[in-house]
Amino acid sequence: MEITITPRKRWTGRIAVPGDKSISHRAAILAALAEGDSLIENFLDSADTNATVRCLEALGVEIRRMDEETLLVVGRGLDGLRESQEVLHCGNSGTTLRLLTGLLAGFNFFSVLTGDASLRSRPLGRVIEPLKKMGAKLMARHDNELAPVAVQGGKLKALKYKLPIPSAQVKSAILLAALRHGHGTEITETIPSRDHTERMLAAMGMKLTIADGKITLDGGNKLEALRARIPGDISSASYLMAAAAIVPGSKLEIPSVCVNPTRTGFFNLLKRMGANVKIESKKNADLGEDVGDILCETESLTGINVNPEQVPAAIDELPLLAVVATQAYGWTRVTGAEELRVKESDRIAGVVEGLQKMGARIEEKPGGFAVEGPSPLQGARLDCKGDHRLAMAFAVAAQVAKGETVLEGAEAVDVSYPNFWSVFAPASTLV
Repeated sequence: MEITITPRKRWTGRIAVPGDKSISHRAAILAALAEGDSLIENFLDSADTNATVRCLEALGVEIRRMDEETLLVVGRGLDGLRESQEVLHCGNSGTTLRLLTGLLAGFNFFSVLTGDASLRSRPLGRVIEPLKKMGAKLMARHDNELAPVAVQGGKLKALKYKLPIPSAQVKSAILLAALRHGHGTEITETIPSRDHTERMLAAMGMKLTIADGKITLDGGNKLEALRARIPGDISSASYLMAAAAIVPGSKLEIPSVCVNPTRTGFFNLLKRMGANVKIESKKNADLGEDVGDILCETESLTGINVNPEQVPAAIDELPLLAVVATQAYGWTRVTGAEELRVKESDRIAGVVEGLQKMGARIEEKPGGFAVEGPSPLQGARLDCKGDHRLAMAFAVAAQVAKGETVLEGAEAVDVSYPNFWSVFAPASTLV
């Protein structure tokens, strides 16, 4: 399916974004393990989060939709999941696949998890390796590297593990596996990754110690039920921030966004480029998360260098950074972002191909890209590669392009931001 985009004159006013995808996944999973009923408001209704909900339902969890953005999850306790009668299909959601693989490793029954063609090509061995060290029995395709994965769960042992690469999904899979039997499990991070799982576990009564780059699960007999509101997704807000930063005359407010320090990588990169972005009304809200209003105005931008240590905090938004860099003065260079090649698509190759078609001066590198700006962009026909992040990044590029931009595969945004086109192309329809 495709959509045609014409540039806005400017971005002004106040635009809210949907609930955070990462937090929504984790809230549904942990609420399923809690004692009692959990009410989760502003839950993201997207293809990815719905895959998690369907898998939990197949594992015996009752989940009621009170409205489009509110879930009632009837918790089954830490021992309450049951064997699914069917293969658990995770769709395109790496979070669903990796977190549930970890969780189910600790239950004494058999599970099989799979996903769509894209998900079946993405690395799973990084999760399987530490789970096997805990005593789990797992088998997966391509020498235990790719889904489908078969899990014969059981009693696990505590693990001391140093993450070889920054990964919130691997870290969360280990923590979920350890909830029932692996108390004392210790995870060491050399570079911090998003910490929503740790914050949520602590908010629900689980005991953790976090110090000097180490997370230790000290234990707890139960998880307390949730009554929480999911904050807005800062990854989704990034596309609005970027549009306001590069479209002249823009002044935009994005309210009630998750501004957890492990998620503000793109925000910080924009500030380094000289963008007029700031966070107001910051507070600690439900689930131990930091929430605030983001304000963004157009400003002259300058290119920056992004090194490997800065990549994890902004990994999902780096294709968007390439778009912003086309409008900044000088060179922007990103290195150490090889992980972009094993996302829903090869995002390095995809964003370079698309922006080159629009006339940008951008070069593909093994672990990133280099962009020289500013350069005028021309509307073009672009392939989104079935990737929501590329589709949304190209939509931002279209805001400063001359003429119309046509995006093929525009439906990919349903994965994380289903109403994206009502914001970025309100006069258009998918065809």
